[in-house]
Amino acid sequence: MTALEALRVPAELSARVPAEQRGAGRDDVRLLVSRGQDVSHHAFRELPGQLRAGDVLVVNTSPTLPAAVNGRVGGARVVVHFSTRGEDGRWAVELRRPDGTGTTVPRRGGPAGAVVRLPGGSQLVLEEPLSGAGPPAATVGARLWWARVPVELPGLLRRYGRPIRYGYTERDQPLSAYQTVFAVDSDGSGSAEMPSAARPFTTGLVAALVSRGVQFAPLTLHTGVASAETHEPPYPERFAVPRATAWLVNAARAGGGKVIAVGTTAVRALESSAGPDGVVRAAAGWTDLVVTPQRGVRAVDGLLTGLHEPEASHLLMLEAVAGRAALQCAYAEALRHRYLWHEFGDVHLLLPEPEHDTPNC
Repeated sequence: MTALEALRVPAELSARVPAEQRGAGRDDVRLLVSRGQDVSHHAFRELPGQLRAGDVLVVNTSPTLPAAVNGRVGGARVVVHFSTRGEDGRWAVELRRPDGTGTTVPRRGGPAGAVVRLPGGSQLVLEEPLSGAGPPAATVGARLWWARVPVELPGLLRRYGRPIRYGYTERDQPLSAYQTVFAVDSDGSGSAEMPSAARPFTTGLVAALVSRGVQFAPLTLHTGVASAETHEPPYPERFAVPRATAWLVNAARAGGGKVIAVGTTAVRALESSAGPDGVVRAAAGWTDLVVTPQRGVRAVDGLLTGLHEPEASHLLMLEAVAGRAALQCAYAEALRHRYLWHEFGDVHLLLPEPEHDTPNC
């Protein structure tokens, strides 16, 4: 067990409600800044002072779906989490059991052929586990299944769906609480779970960053449902990196600017479009890339992200960006200063190590 895995996050450090319900607004969260093993503490509104003209923030424009819908299998109540839309019109779904408190607990998927009755008289039919099936394949056991769904699913989600909620939150929140300022309406596709690193951004802060000379490069990656209990690696997800974004990123790197991904989803999409030479090219489709320290990063210099559980698979990506020593130092500091975890919590900016690093932890 590593020092990072040995860390334990007390339950009281889970952010239970959105920042605007705790303080003055979405951007009223704290910002932990790591430059190698040098750690400093800031308000998120101070982000412009941590970046320079010519830097690029890569942001995910995927909107969050109201992806949780009540249903029934036979006489049993279930909650369907709609995760990922396949190219053939099917959806990868996860069935979970309501726990009586407004959240859910795991339930084994299947069986094949099971009919899930949905509100409004609709139904879906489970066909096969996601592993080894559909476009593309992923090995995640029987938690996620491909299902035939009603053709009017986007309308059904709008009418009956709600954001996916986990047990550490206090109560249901409106869908607007899960949309970022960068979200763009799409064809009914979107993310089952919010690309939450971008949540603290406001239009005012974006304007302040632009006035400083920081540029924004949009891309899209539609996130599926995470495994809150077992922290599985991410499975294949749909993404698109536009030509203009590829140009902005390449130009920034050529000009000495830093490319900062806003969220692990932005890292996954951008790195999926980067060649071995680090050059980013326009790309779209499915990515099964898992960024690890062994693979490393090619196009990303830094990362703005939330605080992840010590056993979360996302930490491999953070380690690839910043290194294990920097990550261990930062997380020890986050616990010491009682930062808040999860999608409504505080954020962490990982930047390249300065030439003359003087660790302060």
